[in-house]
Amino acid sequence: MRKSKAVSAWSLVAASALVLSACSGGDSGSTDQNGSSTDIKSMATGKAQNGENFKLADTKGYEGTVTVGIDDGYSGYNNDTPDTNTSYNTYILTAVLAGADVLDGNNKVLLNNDVFDSWEVTSKAPQTVVYKIKPNVKWSDNEAFDCDDMYLSWLAHSGKAKTSDGKQAFLAASTTGYQLINEATCKDDLTFETKYTEPYLDYKGLFNSTAIMPAHIVEKRSNVPDITKLTPTSDAAQLKAAGEFWTNGFKAFKAEDMPASGPYKITAFDANQKAVTLEKNPNWIGGKGGPSKIVVKAMEDTKAMATALQNGEIDIAASTQPDATAAGTMKSLAAQGVTYGSASQLTFEHIDLNYKRMFKDKNLRKAFFEVVNRQEITDKLLKEVQADATPLNSIVFMPGEQGFKDLYSSKAGLGAEAAAKTLTDAGWVKGGDGIFAKDGQRASFKISHNQNTRRQQTVEIIISQAKAAGIEITDDQDANFLKGGRLAASDYDAALFGWSAAPFKAEQKSIYITRVDDSSQNYQGLSNPTIDSSFEAAVKATDEAVQLESYQKADQAIADEYATLPLFQTPSMWAFKGIDRTYMQSYNGVLWNAGEWEQKK
Repeated sequence: MRKSKAVSAWSLVAASALVLSACSGGDSGSTDQNGSSTDIKSMATGKAQNGENFKLADTKGYEGTVTVGIDDGYSGYNNDTPDTNTSYNTYILTAVLAGADVLDGNNKVLLNNDVFDSWEVTSKAPQTVVYKIKPNVKWSDNEAFDCDDMYLSWLAHSGKAKTSDGKQAFLAASTTGYQLINEATCKDDLTFETKYTEPYLDYKGLFNSTAIMPAHIVEKRSNVPDITKLTPTSDAAQLKAAGEFWTNGFKAFKAEDMPASGPYKITAFDANQKAVTLEKNPNWIGGKGGPSKIVVKAMEDTKAMATALQNGEIDIAASTQPDATAAGTMKSLAAQGVTYGSASQLTFEHIDLNYKRMFKDKNLRKAFFEVVNRQEITDKLLKEVQADATPLNSIVFMPGEQGFKDLYSSKAGLGAEAAAKTLTDAGWVKGGDGIFAKDGQRASFKISHNQNTRRQQTVEIIISQAKAAGIEITDDQDANFLKGGRLAASDYDAALFGWSAAPFKAEQKSIYITRVDDSSQNYQGLSNPTIDSSFEAAVKATDEAVQLESYQKADQAIADEYATLPLFQTPSMWAFKGIDRTYMQSYNGVLWNAGEWEQKK
C-alpha cells in the first residue's frame, strides 16, 4: 500500500487525527474521556498549515537534543521494499525524506508546499497529473532534488521494469497506482508529468516521502549515466544494475548513500542500541526550527519506555503499541510537566491465517474466529489507554467512515460451543487430550508475532479461550518476526501484527488480491476472485459511488473468507515534556512536524 506498513504494517510489518498555548504544566490539567490532555487535539495541525498546503513554520527551535522512544528499530533507508517496509522506518524517514504530500494529525492530505509548488490534474482523458517542484530544493549532499528523483520513483514502483530473465528489476513493496502510469516524463528539471492508462482517484497518495529515493546515488552506485533515459523496456543490464542497488544497496548504513531531502538527515546509526541520530539538513529549504539533534531509540518494552520518560532518559514516548500500565504511568506524570495523548490511528491489529498451512481448511478458520472473544481482549488491554476502544468490525473501513459496516460481530466471539460445533460438523473429532483432530492433523497451531508485551498478552487470552473449544494454541514470539523476513516468507500458521495505512484505500489492494509476484503483501496466500475483481473495480472507478460499493464488496468477501480477524483499531499513545507540542500522526509518527518544534516556555 502507500505502502501499507506492517506495524511491527497498513506494515509493521509486520501493515489507511494542534497550536498549544501551554501544556498541562505542573498541574494535572483536565483530560478527555481517553485520558488525553484536552488541548492535545489542537496540536494535530501544523503551525503554518494553510488550506490544502503544508509548510513547516519557521520557529525559533532550540539548541539541544530531543530523545524519542519508539517501539521498534530502524532497518532501512529505502522503506519501500518488501523486507524493509515498516512503520518504524517511516516514523524516522518522515523527517528525512520529502514527498509530494504531508499528512497532518487529522490525516488530512496536504501538498508539501516546502518542496512542491503544485500537483495538478491537467487532463481527465487520459488522466494526467503534473508536479511542479520548487526551485533550489537540494539533497543534504548538495545535489539537486528534481525531476530525476520523481522519475526514479515511478520506474521503481511501476512493476513494469524487467530484467532479461523476465524478473522485476526493482522489488517494490507495492506497485498500486504507479502501475497505471504508462507515461512518466521530465518536461524540465522541475516539472514531472504522469499519464495514466485508467483513472486513479488516489493519485495524491503516490510519490510520498519514502517513495522518492535519490536518483543521483542510484546512478552513481549502479553506473547508470541518466536514470531518466531508462525505460521499462530499455537496456536490461542497466535496469538490473539500477534495480539491484535500489532494492538492496540502501540497506547497509552508509551516510554518504543516505542524503536527506527533508529537514533532518541521518548522521549516525547504532545497531546495538537500536538508535538513530538525526541532525538538521543544512540545505533544507523550509523552516529552520526544531531541535538541533534528535535521537530516536527503539524501546520494545512500552512500560520501560514510560519509565524512561519518567526518569528523564527520553523526552518523548511515542508508541503505536498501547499498553495499559505504561499509559497509567505516563498519565501520572502531569506534575512533572508531561502531556499525555491518545488517538485512534489508521492502524489495526489483526490475525492473518495462513492458507498455505492448516488454515486452508475454511471450517478451522471459521472455528478460530468463533472462539476469539475480541471484547475481552479490548477490555483487558486497551481501556486504560483509550476508554472508548472497541473491537474493529471491518477490514477496509474504519468506524465512522462512509461505507463502514459491521461484518465481524456475527462471525467472531460466538463462544467455545459454537466453535466446537463447527469443527464437529466438519468431521473434526475431539481426541483423548481434548484437542480436535482430522485426517491426522490436530487443531494445534502457533500464533506468531514480534517481541511485544501486548501481543503476548493477546495470545495468552486467546489460548485460554481456544482451549475450552478443543483448540490448542502456542505463543510464538520472535523479535525478528516482522523485519527478519518470516512474515514476508509466510513462515507462520497465524500471524498477529498490525497494518498501518495512509488514507488511500487503493493501497489495500496489494494486501488482499491474489499474489502474482514477490512485490505483493498478500503473505497469507488468500485468493478469491470476488476480492480481486472488487479491488480492481474500486481502484479504476471514476465515480465515487461505484468506488465505495466496490470497496464494500471487497470488504464483505474478505470477511466471508474468514481470512483475517480484525481485533481493534490501534490507539496511539504518546507523552512528552520540554517541547511546546507534539502530536502522533497516525501513519508517520511524531516526527512529521519536528522541524517546527520549540522548547516549552
